[in-house]
Amino acid sequence: MPALIDIRRRIRSVKNTQQITKAMKMVSAAKLRRAQEAMFAARPYARKMLEVLNSLATRAHPDSHPLLRERPVERVLVVVVTSDKGLAGGFNSNIIRAAVRFLKSDELTGKRVELEMIGRKGRDFFRRRAWPIRAEEIGLFQALQFPRAQQVAHRLIRSYVEAEVDQIWLAYNEFKTVVQQKVIVERLLPIQRLALEPTEPAQDYIYEPDAKGIFDDILPKHVEIQVWRALLESAAAEHGARMAAMDAATNNAGDMIERLTLYMNKVRQAAITKEIIEVVSGAGS
Repeated sequence: MPALIDIRRRIRSVKNTQQITKAMKMVSAAKLRRAQEAMFAARPYARKMLEVLNSLATRAHPDSHPLLRERPVERVLVVVVTSDKGLAGGFNSNIIRAAVRFLKSDELTGKRVELEMIGRKGRDFFRRRAWPIRAEEIGLFQALQFPRAQQVAHRLIRSYVEAEVDQIWLAYNEFKTVVQQKVIVERLLPIQRLALEPTEPAQDYIYEPDAKGIFDDILPKHVEIQVWRALLESAAAEHGARMAAMDAATNNAGDMIERLTLYMNKVRQAAITKEIIEVVSGAGS
């Protein structure tokens, strides 16, 4: 049976841990509010732009712009967005598991696949695996700003336009609620063409002043916005996952303190009873 001092030391240690997890939960809650505001502000614009660009790509000629041109798929780039820090429950493991499943899927079988890692956790995982890492971004979420997303988007655009890769995919966590994130794996480039309904006209749009000028302006902007939205979604999902994980850890620490306190009282009571028995036995003899 452990000594009382050992149990008290363990209770003190668990209380210190509980204070840390509670503080981390409050910090994540504050960061989550700011991340949610930015994410909810970007969502409608990004979704409407995706809808418009999908419709445009469906009707426009594929040779109208390099970002619309589909080539035989031989080289694929997968951008995996994880966090730089841990203690976020299953946030990183879920996205890494989904990315590995996609990399091993039939869709990529026989193709040359490279990775671009955003976040230290994913980088550290895939660095020890067989898939080559083409580029990495570490520390991006410490001060997430739109110019950083533009830099990532421009690098992806350049890789596709210069035919270094034939497809680019994004894998990230989409924010649903504080306790729920949805792993998304979607194609970024080339812009996806949709199947027209039988009642829809197949004619192209009329462009003013000209199609090339509009495409040169709106298509790179579309890629920037989609990358920006993915980063905002991932940032909000990370803070939500960490807040939920720290809340669960705080509650578990409280339960452990209660159990250890009860056990300590039992040990102390047993020690007192033993001493009383020894005193009575000594007096009786």
